[in-house]
Amino acid sequence: MRINDVIEAKHLSKYRIAKNSGIPYMTLNDICNGKTDLANCSAKTVYKLARELDVPMEKLLEPYIVTRADFELFKSNVCHRLKRMGDKAFLKEVLKQEEIFQYYEKDWYPECLYLLAMVDYLSRLHNIPLDSRYDPLREIKLPVLVFPSSVLADTAIRKNESIKEKTIANAIPEFLKFNIVEGDIRNVF
Repeated sequence: MRINDVIEAKHLSKYRIAKNSGIPYMTLNDICNGKTDLANCSAKTVYKLARELDVPMEKLLEPYIVTRADFELFKSNVCHRLKRMGDKAFLKEVLKQEEIFQYYEKDWYPECLYLLAMVDYLSRLHNIPLDSRYDPLREIKLPVLVFPSSVLADTAIRKNESIKEKTIANAIPEFLKFNIVEGDIRNVF
């Protein structure tokens, strides 16, 4: 949960929050602008802010508590989960749990877009209409191509950039749309 989103959604001003909570305005401003990490604030400050925003302290601290796995590990876990559950059960669970939006809200764009690409790809394979709730996210793309680490290693070892080109040529279109180079989601052990 991002503090600025809560403030905006509740139509509050930083000045009013600071005044009502007793948190110095500059402290609150630094928290909202990312200059001060909320995880480094005193429990008293987090409590006051949570009380004023009417949200649990845990929700405010969640972005600092949840650890982010390496992207390669994330992809592997998603592919293993798909293999274990099967295509349709996987689709149903991801959409029901709104996992894509959860990653987006955390600003974890590679994870968000990888999962959306997976959903779109599986939907195409099974002739399932795309979920239109994700249309705005379908306009996003990562700023640079993200290759599997194995491709990057192979390219570096062989000193051959054509490896990347071949990988791009064989990439699944739904992933490539987001600048994620993925060629095989089923080859997991």
